[in-house]
Order: sequence, then structure tokens, then C-alpha cells
Amino acid sequence: MHTSGAIDRLEISAGGLVFTGRASGPHEGRRVLLLHGFPQTSWAWRDELSALGRAGYRAVAPDQRGYCPGARPTEVGDYATEHLVGDVLALADCMEMETLDLVGHDWGGMLAWIVASQHPGRIRSLSVVSTPHPLALRHALLGTSSGEAMASYRAPEIPERLLLGPDGSGSGLATLLTETGLDDDDANVYVAALTEPGAMTAALNWYRAMDGDVVDGLEPVTVPTLYVWSTGDDAFDRATAEETAAHVSGPYTFEVLENVSHWIPEMAPVELSELLLRHLSAQGGPL
Repeated sequence: MHTSGAIDRLEISAGGLVFTGRASGPHEGRRVLLLHGFPQTSWAWRDELSALGRAGYRAVAPDQRGYCPGARPTEVGDYATEHLVGDVLALADCMEMETLDLVGHDWGGMLAWIVASQHPGRIRSLSVVSTPHPLALRHALLGTSSGEAMASYRAPEIPERLLLGPDGSGSGLATLLTETGLDDDDANVYVAALTEPGAMTAALNWYRAMDGDVVDGLEPVTVPTLYVWSTGDDAFDRATAEETAAHVSGPYTFEVLENVSHWIPEMAPVELSELLLRHLSAQGGPL
């Protein structure tokens, strides 16, 4: 029997941290873990959580390291890739997800690629939204404006000042989000989360702590993979999206959404949910 798709709020103790999050669907349903990006929260996945829950899956979206007060360590090194990967595995372990279907967008997509490459035995299927494979992305970013923008987030203190604005209200972040296609309601949710004490620095520390050696060492992804890219994405171009196929050796599906911005989970939830459900059902049913 499928549920109504109602969304529950969660607190999840994992790896010595306490993560908040959102979930939908029956507890006995097949496990799906959804990872948000920068500067989002689990709110990004609310429509997809409901759709997956209605279909009988148990879908969980945590607020990732830095995005909730109970999981906000203060050192840059606390946000190294190994810790982010460890969070995914710890969350899966404490929720009895011996194997899981992994979904990620933006930074969550980057992390999902890495987890699927390093721990294929834990991942039943992979779905990545917007973010190309890290090796395709590294090649594409060299000398580009997107690469320079990403590098600018690694600078100390300056990006916080620009994004938080002179009064700390998050005015710069609000402008960034709406100019790249997000609507005001969603932007306001993320601005509120990132203007909590220490939250913006914690989120930016994902960029500052990124380990290039991890990316260099990635093996091709062997699990069944769906990659969804949109033509209105200002961050990632089509050539980079298409190059991603070279880094997947397992069954691979590439889907393009026309005239949708980078914020696919929020701005095209019906289309994305249909693609996710089709991909998941190809690997078996929700139970």
C-alpha cells in the first residue's frame, strides 16, 4: 500500500553528528538517499520526496554537514571529501540502508559520483542531477569563468562578505539564487538557513576542503546511472555534460531538460520525479 507522500522531519545521529532532514514513504520501502547541493537544504527535494513516497519508496534527504547546527564543525579540514563520503555511509548505516539508491544535485551530485565510484557495493543505482562527473568537470573548468567562480568560493572571508551582505541578511545570496533562476520562495528558505551563525562559512568550506587527489583517483562508475542535465544551466555546459558518459562503465542514461535552470529539483519537480521513478523501477520495484 502506497502512502500519501507526506513529508516527515527527522533528526538522525550519525558519525558523532546530528543531522536534520526530511523523509517520505513507508519504512519498509526501498531506500533512496537524496543529497542536496550549495546553497540548498533538504527542502530542495520536497517534491521528489513526496513523489517517491507515494510510489512506495522510503526516501530520505538529510541536511548535509554544515547545513544544520548539530553537524556544523568549524575547521576547513572537517569538510574534506573523506568526511563527506563518511557522512553518507554513516547516515546509510544508521538508517539500515545496507544498499541504497543514491540521488544528488549540485555538490550533492559531486559527492554522489564519488560515493558510487568508491563504494559500488553499497549503491544499487545512482541518479545525478545537473553536476557532471568530477573528471569531466575538472577538464571543463580549466580557464573558464565557471572555474574562476568556483575558485572564488575557496578564498577566505571574501565570499562570506559578498553573499551575506553588509548587514548579514544574505542579500548577496538572495540575488545569486534569483538571478540563476530560483524563485523567491525557495531562495528565502535557503537564505534563512545560510544566515544562521556559522552556516555560510561551513557551506563554503566544502569548496575550500575539496581534495583534487580524490577526483584524480576515481574509477569509472559501474552501477546503473541516470544523469539529468538542463539547457538553462549557467554552471555546467552541454559539452561537459556529454563528456560524463566517458566516466560511466555501467548502464547509463543521459536525459536533457529543455529551458530549465540549474535548480532542477525545485523548478522541474514533476519531470525530474518521473525520470527518477523510471530509473528506479528499471532496477526493481519499491519494496
